[in-house]
Amino acid sequence: MTRLITWPLGLLRLLLQSMGLAFGQIWTNKVRSALTMIGIVIGVASVTSVIASLTGLKTNVLKEFESIGANRIFIWAWQPETGPQKNASWRTLQFTPELFDHALEYCPSLQYITRYTHLQGTVKHGDVSVEDVTVIGADSCWNQVENRRVQQGRPFSLIDVTEGTNVCMIDPALQEKLRLEKECVGRTIEVGGRTFVIIGLMEPRIEGMFGGAGDQGRTFTLYAPFKTIYRITQFMTNVEASARTPAQSEEARAELRFFLRKERRLTFDEPDNFRLQAVEEIMRSFDQVAIVITMIAGGIVAISLLVGGVGIMNIMLVSVSERTREIGLRKAVGAPPSAILLQFLVEAVTLCLVGGLIGLLFGQLLTVAVMAAVTSAISGGKSGMAPMQATVPLWAVGLAFGFSALVGVVFGMFPAIKAARLDPMEALRHE
Repeated sequence: MTRLITWPLGLLRLLLQSMGLAFGQIWTNKVRSALTMIGIVIGVASVTSVIASLTGLKTNVLKEFESIGANRIFIWAWQPETGPQKNASWRTLQFTPELFDHALEYCPSLQYITRYTHLQGTVKHGDVSVEDVTVIGADSCWNQVENRRVQQGRPFSLIDVTEGTNVCMIDPALQEKLRLEKECVGRTIEVGGRTFVIIGLMEPRIEGMFGGAGDQGRTFTLYAPFKTIYRITQFMTNVEASARTPAQSEEARAELRFFLRKERRLTFDEPDNFRLQAVEEIMRSFDQVAIVITMIAGGIVAISLLVGGVGIMNIMLVSVSERTREIGLRKAVGAPPSAILLQFLVEAVTLCLVGGLIGLLFGQLLTVAVMAAVTSAISGGKSGMAPMQATVPLWAVGLAFGFSALVGVVFGMFPAIKAARLDPMEALRHE
């Protein structure tokens, strides 16, 4: 029983003594130790920065998709590459408004569906005019599909949509640009020479990775009933739908595909002349791509750790050669081979772990720089977009230190075994 208690304590004391000797050797040979650890530092910094940057980018992208609605499905007309319609004109292929009249009845997994059309026009209020405003015609449920609330006034009513009344909703950026008062609901504005009544003020669009509102270089948006704008454009741009839950997105997409093939009278051997893209599908694809890129980049960068391990082994062999007399003296006074082996093994592992810690710090700094550069590239250098945040995940920290320790053990084992096997008499005679 006493032996079971004293043996672990003795091993712990030996480990602490070996670590103390290791730190003493690192401090004594500071320049050599620093040069030895460069490979480990570069490897760990590269691995952690790559993992952290990709993890941060993935988190920001997925958060962006979730903010626009993980259950959204985008639908647009498409010219097939094969089949009888491969050379069909765009006017033949485009959607007609009545095509989606019964979509919700035949697609039970869908909750909302809205048609879109748009034009660019000049909006005026009094003496103030704003050019190149994006005027979007949409159905009454567009704000549920796009996950945007009406913060003042009301959304489109059934009468607005069916009759195509001249009413509109604007965003706060356009309200400010037109110098409208705070309570602007009920005011009239001119859109392309036509008078519209403001019935609602939307909440501002959040600036994100995929665009948003801004004043310089931004587009101003105005929403009107689909029928109102379709009378002018005679053209549907696309359709958006939302599934009841993100988990039902794939099912809703399949139902929509069956419905559209039936409505557009496509035979079983004809390709689709439309495209369906679910946000949930994009999120899954991006997640898979990010995982693959992380694994490939991590594998490539891990080569630096192996190179660093070779450097550790070389330096430890030099250290064994320099300290041959010390090893012989320790063996002469009774030190067992296991203690000598443990001393040099702990020294190699300590070198790798110190290098791993320094690499982790450099990796975090490199991650901040990479994310700042990515944010700047995405925003086009414009201010207003918050910088993307990324930190080294805990599993990456554990991976970095675990791999560093493994490198120390693997590449430190040969010098440690060589030291443990030295003959004490030969070692004491060594000059």
